Amino acid sequence: MRRALDRHGLPPVARSAQAGFSLLEALFATTILTVAVVSLAQVIALATRANLMSRTSALAALFAAQKMERLRALAWTFDADGAPASDVMTGGTGLSPSPPDALARDIAGYSDRLDATGRTVSGAGAAVFVRRWAITPLPAHPDTLVIQVAVARIGLPAVAGARLVTVKTRKGHHSDGF
Repeated sequence: MRRALDRHGLPPVARSAQAGFSLLEALFATTILTVAVVSLAQVIALATRANLMSRTSALAALFAAQKMERLRALAWTFDADGAPASDVMTGGTGLSPSPPDALARDIAGYSDRLDATGRTVSGAGAAVFVRRWAITPLPAHPDTLVIQVAVARIGLPAVAGARLVTVKTRKGHHSDGF
């Protein structure tokens, strides 16, 4: 049996195999590839942003916990005569009550600026985080303090920060029998 040949002398199947992809097929494949690459780039950008926010939140929580521990370590007791006694940090305010807006703005003695490693810096240019704390006596129990520490990354939403709250009560002998 003899096969039919086209005008080039090739069997019809062989000729179509040599023809390759059409321009429309190549454009369609390129479009699909472009959409996939752009989508992958968006996923990478979102993952990078989420990673930065997670790292920032973890560092902010660490810096807040460090300050909270320093404040909780200060003495808040009664002396031998039953009078209230408290430490005052060197050059700081110790456990003195803070202004009402101490967590909202920088107030000397109730805020500091930190670099990316958590070291206190004086220049605003080197600062990466702002840390603020508030100390508020409970009105019904003035020997009990509410201590709050808030840390946020400068230039990022507060969502990427941390806020810790604790209570500290005077310990020791009190002359009124409390």
